[in-house]
Amino acid sequence: MRQVQKTILVIAQHNKPEALRMASGLTLLDDRVCIAALDGLDDDAETALQLEALEFAEVPVDTVDPATDSGIDQLAAAILRADAVYVI
Repeated sequence: MRQVQKTILVIAQHNKPEALRMASGLTLLDDRVCIAALDGLDDDAETALQLEALEFAEVPVDTVDPATDSGIDQLAAAILRADAVYVI
């Protein structure tokens, strides 16, 4: 029996390196994983390591500015497209 591929959205808000690490792990499910990083990502070694793994897995990482109307619209659209949403 074949399973339908789901879309999982990970919103990186509070602990962004951990959100990226979790998203990397979710790629093992063979579902589509997307990341919305609120207010961008830090430029540190831990984040860079996780981004490298996500790039290898072809996981899109979008930066969202929640202080703007377009940022909120972008985030809302991503949530509506997702079958599951994790906020970390």
